[in-house]
This record gives sequence, structure tokens and C-alpha cells, in this order.
Amino acid sequence: MTELARIAAAVAANPAIAAKASIGIISSVLTPGSWLSGPGDDGAAVPLGDTVAIACGEAIYPPFVASDPFGAGVAAVLANVNDVAAMGGEPVALVDTVVAPAEQARLILEGMRWAAEIYRVPIVGGHYTPSTGAASLSAFALGRTDKVLSVTHARAGQDLVVAACVEGSMRDDFPFFRSFDERGARLGDDVRLLARIARDDLAVAAKDISMAGLVGSLAMLLELGNLGVEIDIRRVPSPAHIPLERWFNCFPCFGFLLTCETNTTEACVSVFEEQALRAARVGTLDDTGIIRLRSETEVVSVLAVDGVTGIARG
Repeated sequence: MTELARIAAAVAANPAIAAKASIGIISSVLTPGSWLSGPGDDGAAVPLGDTVAIACGEAIYPPFVASDPFGAGVAAVLANVNDVAAMGGEPVALVDTVVAPAEQARLILEGMRWAAEIYRVPIVGGHYTPSTGAASLSAFALGRTDKVLSVTHARAGQDLVVAACVEGSMRDDFPFFRSFDERGARLGDDVRLLARIARDDLAVAAKDISMAGLVGSLAMLLELGNLGVEIDIRRVPSPAHIPLERWFNCFPCFGFLLTCETNTTEACVSVFEEQALRAARVGTLDDTGIIRLRSETEVVSVLAVDGVTGIARG
């Protein structure tokens, strides 16, 4: 198989992408939202006085909580600060809900505390229920912004930029690319770069690359407008030691997709590069509704964006 064929096969087999279709239940119960104020984007943008509050939350995959409670605590913080950043916001505070035996609960909270210190976000409250059953963890974040990045702003003709930290290592048991040792406290500065990009009008939409990987996360960014894109895989920032079929289907510690007007793309890329992160324009949004991958010799269609989450258009 060619490298492109291996990436396409890995995307097709990614269970996290298939699982996104179940999100449609939200619209069937709560009725269609506005996408910007929720449900739809990575967080909900709620006008609050002279600013905009960003509210979001994450439930951590139960088998991961069971196998690595400390790591799950770290992931709960990471996922939330990334979601706030993807909306152009700066994280303000976190709360959590933990249901677990005391020993696991302690490890979960220690993981959250460790990550919260790295990202400089206080844990201001939450809820703990002692339990003898399987542990569960959810966490929620509050952020703020004056300029929102939203999938509702994505349009055909905009450039697609991928920004990532490519220093780190992949977990053996879970498709998560860790950069904590390599970036350390700089990660707190990294996630705040998107707020700067939003303030300076250097991008209009963003999505963090999470469990669905690069292609699955991109499909969620493009779904509302039924947009498509052809990605040059040679331009995607990636670690030299990780095969692209794994990189395209992992959850990077720091990885974001942004759409930019063509006259701001270069400046947007420069913001990341100034902080020793990798970023590049990898394609141009179009109205095909299909994500394609391109190598030097071939182009492969890998995913149609329509109905990826099934969230109704309000």
C-alpha cells in the first residue's frame, strides 16, 4: 500500500470518527441550536457584559480512566483548555465531577492539579461521589474572549492551516501524542496563542485536533457549511518518527485546525512559528463536502463531512 492508502485506511477504521455520529441525539432531544451558542462548536459562546464567556465540558473515556487515573485527570484539563482555545478564548477556571473509589479519585485529582498548574488554570470547584464501581470523570471549563473563532465563520476559499507541537512521543496503549516533557510550562502559553490570533483577526474558525484525529476533527469543522478541502499531506506538520497513518488518527497534546482569509494566513502561521511550534497552510476550503488527501502522485477521497456528527442546523 502507498502511504496515502495507509492513511486513508486508518481514517476509515478510526472508531472515534464513527462514534461522532451519535452526537446527533443532542439535537433530537434539545432541538437544533445556533452552533455558535451551542450545541455545535467546541464550546458555547455566551455574551456576558462587555465580553463573551466560553463554556465547555468533557467526559473522559471510561476505559482510559480505569487504566490510567492520573493520565485521565491530565486529559480532562487538556481537553477543556484546548476547547476554549479553539473558540479564541483564554481559559479562566475549571470544575470537575468525579465518581470513583478514594484511591482512584486521588490519582485523578492529582493528574488534574498537575495539568492545571502547567496550563495556569485554577480548579475552582466540583463534585466528588465515593463509589465502589467503575470510576468516571468529567470536567468543565470557563473561558473568555472578545473575538470568537467559530465553525460558523468557515467559508469556501479560505486557507486551511494546521498547527501542532511535533515534539513528543506516542502512548503505546492510547492514540495520544504527549508533549508535556518537551514543552512543559510553555504549553500554557501555547494554548493562549489562539486568543491572540482571534484578537488580531488572523483566523476566523478553529477546531482542536482531538480523539477523532486530524481528518475527523476537520470534518466537524467543515460539517455546518458542507465544505471540503484537499490536503497536501507533505505540508502537514508531523513528527519525523511517527508514521502519518498514526499521526492523522491521534490526539496531539497541541494540535489545531484553523481557517484563514488568504491575506492573513502567513501572519497566522508566523504566530505559531515564533513560539517554536510548527504550522503550515495545507489546503483551501471548497464547496465539495469531501475531505481529500493528496500526495505527489495521487489524490484520495477519505471522508464526506455531511452528517459526521448529525447535529441539526439551527
